[in-house]
Amino acid sequence: MADEIIRLKPAAARKLIFAALTGAGTAPGNATYFTEAILNTELSGLEGHGFYWLQYYCAHVKSGKVKGKAKPKITKLSPCAFRADPMGGFAHPAIEKGFEKLIPAAKKYGIAGLAVHNSYNSATLGFHTGYLAKRGLLAFGFTNATPAMAPVGGRTKIIGTNPLSFAVPGKPGKLAFLIDQSSTTVTWTAVKRAAEDGREIPLGWALDPQGKPTTDPAQGLEGSMAPAGVTRGFGQGLIVEVMCAALTGSFLGTQMGSFMEDDGKYIGCGQFFIAIEPTLFAGGAFARQVTALAKSITSQEGARLPNSRREANIKRLSKEGLSINRALLEKLQSFAR
Repeated sequence: MADEIIRLKPAAARKLIFAALTGAGTAPGNATYFTEAILNTELSGLEGHGFYWLQYYCAHVKSGKVKGKAKPKITKLSPCAFRADPMGGFAHPAIEKGFEKLIPAAKKYGIAGLAVHNSYNSATLGFHTGYLAKRGLLAFGFTNATPAMAPVGGRTKIIGTNPLSFAVPGKPGKLAFLIDQSSTTVTWTAVKRAAEDGREIPLGWALDPQGKPTTDPAQGLEGSMAPAGVTRGFGQGLIVEVMCAALTGSFLGTQMGSFMEDDGKYIGCGQFFIAIEPTLFAGGAFARQVTALAKSITSQEGARLPNSRREANIKRLSKEGLSINRALLEKLQSFAR
């Protein structure tokens, strides 16, 4: 049956993701970091953001909307400022190549920035900031997206869910904690999947075209995603829009190609990353203070650090395996062939 759920061990999932990407036309060198990002997303329990989106990545390669074999161009703007251009390809290879310059620069100079210009869907933003934090750097990440949210008091969608991420290094190779949050109450994908499944959504997730709260996901997609914290969420989204469109020279949300449809138009969004060498600024106090801060949270019954649920899911799902709908599995396998 098409809706049957299959369980995949991580090794099999990694093989499937890489085979689907390369089978669709992605160069193997462009698929390695990308594969790990998708696998990490699924293992983190972020269903709907890994396998689900992979089908669109593969379709975009086959249609020519994105160039799977493009070689990213990295430009050194100063000793600690870099610009990555995917050259019509995926965001992940450009981010990976940019990080090869960003990491040593931040460690040497204390802080460095990477602007990713005219880019593609970077998927789970926290994977990228976490990658930097596991290498000992304090990391900020921003990415903008197609319009999903109207300004407070308005009706016309202007900016996307526009997530930002902040990752804090812990012990060598580990995270102390990681924040990865959209500017909207929930992700757009959560509402989209509810619409596909014919499920109602909770009040507070989205607004209908008249700006009223709705439980109908179709009305929410036609209307607007609800900003997190009302004006605060829209304010965060504006920060991300400036960091990703204006600062990288990429498209505003209203100018982008579709993240899903084969509309023949490259997405053209932007990402921006800031990496900071904490020991250089903190005078030896960074690790001690982060540890004390974390303990003040975890010592309280029922409280948890941001990202702890994802890390628990990684441990659990690495043993149990990952769930995938048979119909989606067969679709991804068709790209691999």
